[in-house]
Amino acid sequence: MGISKTVRMVLLGSVAAVALNQAGHAQEADGATPLERLEVEGGEGTATGPVDGYVAKRTETGSKTDAPLAEVPQSVSVVGRKEIDDLGAEKADEALRYSASVFTQPFGADSDTNWLFIRGFQATQTGVYQDGLQLYGYGFGGYFIDSFTLERIEVLRGASSVLYGGSNPGGLVNYVSKRPTGERRFYTETGINDAGKAYLGFDLQDRVNDHLDARLVGRIAGGDDYTDFAEGFRGILSPSFIWSPDDATSLTVLGNFTYIDEVHGGGGFLPYYGTVVGALFGKISREANFTEPDIDSYLRRQASIGYEFEHTFDSGWMVKQNARAGYSDLHEVSLYAWGYQGFSETPTDPDNLLNRINFEHRTKATSFLLDNRLEGTVDTGALEHRLLFGADYKYFHMDQVQMSGASTPVSATDPVYGAQQGERTPYIDQELRQQQIGLYAQDQIHFGDGWIATLNGRRDYVTTRSEGSSVFDDSESAWSGRLGLAYQFTNGLTPYASVSTFFDPQLDTSPTGELFEPEKGHQYEVGLKYEPAWFDGIFTVALFDLTRQNVVSGPFLAETQIGEVNSRGIEFEAKANLTENWQARAALTLLDLEITEDEDEALIGKTPYIVPEKQASLALDYTFHDGMLDGLTLGGGVRYVGSSWADEANTLKVPSATLFDTKIGYQRGNLGADLYVTNLFDKKYVASCQGLLTCGYGEGRSIKLKLHATW
Repeated sequence: MGISKTVRMVLLGSVAAVALNQAGHAQEADGATPLERLEVEGGEGTATGPVDGYVAKRTETGSKTDAPLAEVPQSVSVVGRKEIDDLGAEKADEALRYSASVFTQPFGADSDTNWLFIRGFQATQTGVYQDGLQLYGYGFGGYFIDSFTLERIEVLRGASSVLYGGSNPGGLVNYVSKRPTGERRFYTETGINDAGKAYLGFDLQDRVNDHLDARLVGRIAGGDDYTDFAEGFRGILSPSFIWSPDDATSLTVLGNFTYIDEVHGGGGFLPYYGTVVGALFGKISREANFTEPDIDSYLRRQASIGYEFEHTFDSGWMVKQNARAGYSDLHEVSLYAWGYQGFSETPTDPDNLLNRINFEHRTKATSFLLDNRLEGTVDTGALEHRLLFGADYKYFHMDQVQMSGASTPVSATDPVYGAQQGERTPYIDQELRQQQIGLYAQDQIHFGDGWIATLNGRRDYVTTRSEGSSVFDDSESAWSGRLGLAYQFTNGLTPYASVSTFFDPQLDTSPTGELFEPEKGHQYEVGLKYEPAWFDGIFTVALFDLTRQNVVSGPFLAETQIGEVNSRGIEFEAKANLTENWQARAALTLLDLEITEDEDEALIGKTPYIVPEKQASLALDYTFHDGMLDGLTLGGGVRYVGSSWADEANTLKVPSATLFDTKIGYQRGNLGADLYVTNLFDKKYVASCQGLLTCGYGEGRSIKLKLHATW
């Protein structure tokens, strides 16, 4: 697709949005009934609704019930819609840059994947959920969620299999979709960045009648990106409605369609020598892209439909059922660098030639998830039991073909494109199916004027099957548990302690073709949560010790499963609506990651690569509410990303980086404008390396202008 055509389409849509806004004002001037503007009220709100400023009071992620954050015996944080907008985040990983124990964008800016590590372990494929149901992924069989469709992003840190079954041990991220609020609100925004990518988004909602509320969210975007040849178009559409036939019953339907057509960006899969440190020729350009632009393509077509049903009986007990069916069709062709000529870590020829991998895949994924819950309260004298009983089901099917072919090298310093590449032939042609059934129960016991004991138990049954280039048929079962204890003081302090176990089924196989066993492990956590009475804020500090067992390690085609990794650390996070003018957020993460068992004894005691063990951030926003500057917002933040190891043997490091972000906004009536600058001083740094041949540049300076209107 031509870039100029894409940008013209987006900008024309922007003009139309402004025209609609002016028409709305004209209608008001003519005496017609104007549309009412939505004003979000303060207070605790609900676990899925809008967040008041930066401070959420309730969550459904930590207990599968609508509960105060303080009552969850694990570290939980919530990034609400306002915080997402104030960060200028167009992807979910960008919205989590300031969150404790979350390391995002480890391979730099990636337009098609939200890369996430939590407490040192990758959560990208098994630790991402939407509306409480897993967005499971394996290989290229996964789902992409546009952050514009989200009301909030919640992070539950630590082992959580007891509620969700097989999942990432370090924690999970739950995307909470925008849904009707019962108000009339029409919102549009448009923006463009300094690379030439423009977009138009709309968010329309209204009350259809006394029993039906509807909402339609959509966004289209297109244009150039920050590396050579990178360009593309994407469009998303997410309709939803809530039907409430009476006060005790509601049905929420959530749909989504996503279409992405892009050329891959560069900046990743580059050698250590030439990025982190200079080679003889210096450093590889951050804008360089070593694909073949004439054959490179990324095409995603994705759709989902789901619902949330709940009914409250006269006794106060409630039944809930969540379900979602999803489909993803992804086709990619790309060439990417893989070390210098001869697969060397340093250039050995005068032309500084890079090897390239000539890669293609076609992957179709289908999923269906169902979660049934019964919850209610039982008083037994001095004890109040808040009970939850549930049964959930997950089905995942993936049909994949991965192909590779001969490729020509390309110079790291003077690339020439257009050479004929070899025909790609399959090396994987496979169908995978995995089913998981889980039965779980939870008892939150309130007693003694402030004590809260949380008891959880779960049993999972997993079957996994593969046909094609690898064949296996396996069944596993596992117990998970959590025990937590907390005490709520009247001054807002809540100390807590918990112990939990987890499991995570695998789809990889051993060199002999046997399916690897599920990863298992346990976590100990103690912490303190504080909600002050004298201003609106929430503070959390947590210490944890997390052990991950049955870790797969070793070189390609010679993997073993006797690995064990321990993650210990302390994390601090604070969010506050300090005054009507001031809002703040801060985070600190100190990890101690250690390989405690491995087939290669030389690696025992080493630290896994990619993840930095130290991170910190601080951001402030100030909004003027009177005088000549009324409506002006000034915001800024600083992020520190600590150093990390580039190789398993811990011989070479990726240096730390300190990054600054800023925002200037202005709101007058229903119209507003925001200017965002990420990485203000254009710090050139490497985000991480997963070996000396695979390093990725961090995102450079990005400038974005956004215009928005509400009517």
